[in-house]
Amino acid sequence: MAAKSVHSQYNRDNEALLVRLRRIEGQVRGIQRMVEEDRYCVDILVQIAAVKAAVDKVASGLLEGHVRGCVAKAITEGHGDIAVSELMEVVGKLRQ
Repeated sequence: MAAKSVHSQYNRDNEALLVRLRRIEGQVRGIQRMVEEDRYCVDILVQIAAVKAAVDKVASGLLEGHVRGCVAKAITEGHGDIAVSELMEVVGKLRQ
């Protein structure tokens, strides 16, 4: 299903989101340095787990905002089936 061009600002603080994403970017650069420096594998894996958790938290927040905003609006406007299908598709991708 193609992504919609609908933009929702429901309960979303884009600046806070960008701060989080920049922090994640810094963590990834740190992992790159650890690999370049041939650091202990377990230490690198611990940092990768931290990045995965941080990305999951960002996704969770965006998902909640999407459900409370876009999906709720679509349901009230009679497009609920399409919005729920799109939601389930993206949830499936997030779980992979």
